[in-house]
Amino acid sequence: MKVSLKWLNEYVEVPTDTKALCDKLDLTGTGVEGVEVLGATFDGVVVGYVETCEPHPDSDHMHVVTVNTGAGEPVQIVCGAPNIKAGIKLPVATVGAVLPGDFKIKKSKLRGVASAGMCCSRRELGLGSDHEGIWILPDDALVGTPIADYLKLTDTVLDLEITPNRPDSLSIVGLAREMGAMYRRDWKSPLDEMAAKLELVDDGADDVAVTIEDAVRCPRYSARVIRGVKVGPSPDWMVERLAAIGQRSINNIVDVTNYILFLFGQPLHAFDLNKLKGADGRAHVVIREAEDGAKFTTLDEVERALTSDMTVIATPERGPVALAGVMGGLDTEVTEETTDILLETATFEPGRTSRTSRNLGLISESSMRYERGVDDHGIEERSAAAAALIVEVAGGHVSGSIGGGVGIVDEWPSVSEEAHLTFRIPRFNAMMGANISRDFIVEILGRLGCKVEDGEDADTLAVTSPTFRPDLPREIDLYEEVLRLYGMDQIEATLPGGRGRFGTVSHEQHVKNKVNDTLRACGMNETMTYSFAEPSEIERLRLPLEGLGQAVELLNPMNAEQSVMRQSIIPGLLRSVAHNQNRGVKNIQLYEMGRVFFAHEGKKKPKEREKLAGVLAGAVRDAGWNEAPAPYDFFDGKGVLENLARELALPKVRFKALAADEAPQLQPGRAAEMLSGGTSLGWVGELHPLAVAAYDAAAPVVAFELDLEALERAARPARDYIDVPTFPAVSMDIAFVVDEDVTHERLVQCMISAGGKLLEDVRLFDVYRDENRLGAGKKSMAYALTYRAADRTLTSDEAEKAHERMVKKVCSATGAEVRG
Repeated sequence: MKVSLKWLNEYVEVPTDTKALCDKLDLTGTGVEGVEVLGATFDGVVVGYVETCEPHPDSDHMHVVTVNTGAGEPVQIVCGAPNIKAGIKLPVATVGAVLPGDFKIKKSKLRGVASAGMCCSRRELGLGSDHEGIWILPDDALVGTPIADYLKLTDTVLDLEITPNRPDSLSIVGLAREMGAMYRRDWKSPLDEMAAKLELVDDGADDVAVTIEDAVRCPRYSARVIRGVKVGPSPDWMVERLAAIGQRSINNIVDVTNYILFLFGQPLHAFDLNKLKGADGRAHVVIREAEDGAKFTTLDEVERALTSDMTVIATPERGPVALAGVMGGLDTEVTEETTDILLETATFEPGRTSRTSRNLGLISESSMRYERGVDDHGIEERSAAAAALIVEVAGGHVSGSIGGGVGIVDEWPSVSEEAHLTFRIPRFNAMMGANISRDFIVEILGRLGCKVEDGEDADTLAVTSPTFRPDLPREIDLYEEVLRLYGMDQIEATLPGGRGRFGTVSHEQHVKNKVNDTLRACGMNETMTYSFAEPSEIERLRLPLEGLGQAVELLNPMNAEQSVMRQSIIPGLLRSVAHNQNRGVKNIQLYEMGRVFFAHEGKKKPKEREKLAGVLAGAVRDAGWNEAPAPYDFFDGKGVLENLARELALPKVRFKALAADEAPQLQPGRAAEMLSGGTSLGWVGELHPLAVAAYDAAAPVVAFELDLEALERAARPARDYIDVPTFPAVSMDIAFVVDEDVTHERLVQCMISAGGKLLEDVRLFDVYRDENRLGAGKKSMAYALTYRAADRTLTSDEAEKAHERMVKKVCSATGAEVRG
């Protein structure tokens, strides 16, 4: 929200030190996003005097004038305004001036005649909508005076970030109240004075009726009628006020509604009354839900489709005439032909207003206030102030005949209530760690608009928070208000008491700590990459889309390369690999724990999952005088995960080979899925060269990505204790000849299952292939087996019987033969 300090200073004394003011606002919760000094916009625009005015020799509507700008010789300007003439004073933009819209004034020729400047209208200066001719200034204007000084446009404007819980600060009066509390200064509101100017005229025309069909959608709706208005330009003071905060003047009626909006935070809407009337000559205003699929053309001349979640202002004859709290309709807008207006002052449901404005892309100053909450108390006074101001700037009179002769039709089916709270001073000071006096607390709460009375005893206060502060429903909220204005920087830092208390880490934190310790012990370095991603990165990585859901698109991305939320951490790590390789770093070992994001069709909110990912690129060690370099391969990545599984005590861990179509991002034959029992934890393997090349990295790159939440569920806090063996073991070797498609994993599973309790360990120590000796498509796999009984010394006969039984079952299950 933009705030003119010149305007604000009319209601509270504003400090002259703007920087100190901005710092104070930041400390009290109102962020300052920018500071603009007005007047610099009109550099090079001065008061000029037209000395001569002659017709253009080659145009029937242009004139060639000489203008005295108060500096040196008069300048020649070609002007097409119909009201240009000699002897008048006007704003002149000299060569080099830059007008609103980034329009720079240069020397030029218009139909062969040199022109060195521009005679300006109000619209060209951004100070009104009048474009019928140049702006003729009063005779007392001093030639050569900068137009900003002459019009007193010099001002400082703050661009403030108002948090959603402070709708009261979205107005000049609200900020005056806030600043009065910040600096403990008195402030004043012009509301009573403006409303007191309202004069009603009994014109006998009670021609407005209001019906609210749903009090939740519209807690209060009031309407006044002003007759005999003349729509035209606004007075200079109002144009100046609105221009300072970036609002273009439209006409006197619309400008008044904008003026009241920024002054009091109350959105208004003016309808052409005669366009609302039905066949009976009355305007029957109905506030109701919109019909699904209904079409409605808003003031921006765009036809929009409505839904039943939206609220509309309607009449029985015309249907919708406005989107409640968002924008009016084109058919009932105020035009130059309008003579009678209906002035709407209302409140609407914040959540529904927010959804409507965002679904239709119609976010306005009014909708921004309605979606934060407009106070339903005081509407009658704000409506009276607006009506009186309209009469002042547009003429006419306010009808006193409607609403049973009270001048207003006011429906208020749902009244908001003040919060009555008890403020316990000792509890406040104990919680805040400060000793703030009772007098200070009473003063600050009073300046914020609360009613403060003595409580049941000297240590308590009875506080009533006002309805314009919906963020103060609890006692603790009052604590925050007093503290932020006292100054959190004034509270001395202390350590919290911990008597009789101790903390501990959760299971999830314990697992993450163990993961960090284990991966660092494996030589890996933790990193952090962006959560924003490029839409095509999953395709470039060749990662299967199954299970990833839909990409979560950002509404306002920083750039095209970061327009969605990431679905995998690997692309970010690959970019880090490429970045390091391009700068001469050969050996890279990185890992990251972070969130990935995905959406489902028909679901409003995206979901998040925590992942653990890592990459290994380069070599385990560089070449030495006596050994070659050892590039990272699949088994290095698998080894890291095996270490992790051991430290986390994961049960029944195994690695299942993945086919090329199951993991296209990985090289065939160098890819595996990690499982704990029947639960998939993730994958590991050497990335496919095409995936690596897509990120400008150099292969080979070993990568893994695990579901951290599944890892946390599978991890055990402690391993089962196994006694140190006290009885000797029996060792045997066996070699199986099997088909090439029989895996080591399959054989081990069969041996452990068939070996029973006596088979303690199985270790592969040789793989042999020879077509002549074994046959085509065959391989020999030799294993060292360990048999042991926990409660006795195993005899040779027992071991041999167990071994023979195991061999028989393995051969039967896998088609293996024992190699002699």
